[in-house]
Amino acid sequence: MAKPLTRAQALENRAFLNELRRTGNVRLACRDAGLKYGTMQHRRKRHPAFAAMWDAALVHAQARLNAKARKPKRSRHTSEPSEARVPFRTRGGEAVVVRLRNGRLQVRRAQPGKLTPQAEQAFLAALSATANVTLSAAAVGASPRAFYRRMKQSRAFARERRLALKRGYDRLEMALLESLAPASHEHDEWRSNDPPAIPPMSVNQALQAMYLHQKEARLTAEPDYLKRRRGESREAHSERLAAMAEERDRLAREEFEIAEAERWAAGLPAWGPAGEEVRSRLGLPDLSQVSGWSRADPEKEPHDPERALFGGWRLEEMEAKITERR
Repeated sequence: MAKPLTRAQALENRAFLNELRRTGNVRLACRDAGLKYGTMQHRRKRHPAFAAMWDAALVHAQARLNAKARKPKRSRHTSEPSEARVPFRTRGGEAVVVRLRNGRLQVRRAQPGKLTPQAEQAFLAALSATANVTLSAAAVGASPRAFYRRMKQSRAFARERRLALKRGYDRLEMALLESLAPASHEHDEWRSNDPPAIPPMSVNQALQAMYLHQKEARLTAEPDYLKRRRGESREAHSERLAAMAEERDRLAREEFEIAEAERWAAGLPAWGPAGEEVRSRLGLPDLSQVSGWSRADPEKEPHDPERALFGGWRLEEMEAKITERR
């Protein structure tokens, strides 16, 4: 499993993806972002979520560039629009295989402006990266209806389209799960900035705001679906309390993971299970070397060698005291 990216690396990836959406050129995006081409390729191989966002950024760039190419350009001297060059289209006269109504196959000349097999492959590749039919169609400069018609005409293309959509969905799900981890640094940009100034408010307004958000900020806020309703049984209320306890445990684990991610970003080692780092940082000795911690007399013989002394009254002593009182 690849090591999680630091916050600086996550910011570099974000800048690179922004440039990649703008240019659609990997090397140019690396140059504009001030990053090395080999470094970004290595991160792409090691982190599937970054690879999925990489492919999606290329699809966005192709869709935007094709949208600009489809706009008619007018000449300076004439009012007639100039012919826009649209990729993945036939020029006319190419040999294509078509299926007739009776089921027979025939080779015909392609009409100009029709989608080529390369357009189908580009559409399927974009669909496997985004799981978005409209965006994938725009990446090849076509309408989604054209590919829906192609699905009805060709069972093979319908199969490949279904497989591409499944792969795109799996990649998006994997990228989403990876972005939920605290070490992904996906939504923590605000933490590195100083908080803005508090807006002017009176003492009563400040106390009212603190009262409204005290449970969520300091305590465990009870969600609406966990509030006890009228006529609710004890069993149902116990289940709700158990769910609240699980939520508190989840928040505690999340805080620990956030702290671990920040320690990893700072280059500090992870917390040891035995607390060795805490003792070394605070200067504490090993507990096995500490003596004199007990006030018990080590030379005193125990009352019963077969039974340890843990303090408190023994049963026979308690019965003797009760007998004396009587």
